[in-house]
Amino acid sequence: MSPRKKLVVEEKVVKAGDVLGFSGCGFASAVINLATYGIPGFGCSHVAIFGETDDKRLLVFESTSLSSIPCVIRGSVFSGTQAHELDAMLQSYDGKVYHYPLYRPLYVAENERLTQFLMETLGTSYDMTGAFRTAGVGLSWVESLLRPQDLTQIFCSEWVASALSVVGICPTSNASRWNPNRLIRHLRRNQIVCKPRRLK
Repeated sequence: MSPRKKLVVEEKVVKAGDVLGFSGCGFASAVINLATYGIPGFGCSHVAIFGETDDKRLLVFESTSLSSIPCVIRGSVFSGTQAHELDAMLQSYDGKVYHYPLYRPLYVAENERLTQFLMETLGTSYDMTGAFRTAGVGLSWVESLLRPQDLTQIFCSEWVASALSVVGICPTSNASRWNPNRLIRHLRRNQIVCKPRRLK
């Protein structure tokens, strides 16, 4: 483990509610970026959120169909909502990873709501169809008018948007409308998260 990665966790630079943005090197990431008006290799093709478990471990919570490492809570590799140690995720991910700090620490009640939501929705299967529907500038907003929010299956930005809405930091009437690039742009434009720093 490099000193830089160890420093991130030990000095509590990351906190519950912070967001991670990923820009992968593969073909799928490039397609996601192009479809959501991001730049391949620079825009966000995937997002995740930091949250605490019931025993106060700070983990990265993400919904993905591409992870090669087991969820540290469920103990298996699967497609859907899962949790990982930050260092393990950084080492396994092929691409750039950016840390977007929440503009302030969560209050105790907010943190408890975040933990409850993440733990209750952990293990939900990945929503490939929902992720596809969010592509493009206009399509997701049209879809959100026609389709209500549905968390029976969850894609990455849908989980992050839902979590921030449950906390009350970034309310949304339909988390299913958000793709990674649009969500990050919204969070930055509204100063909900601060300027990112690159972790990898």
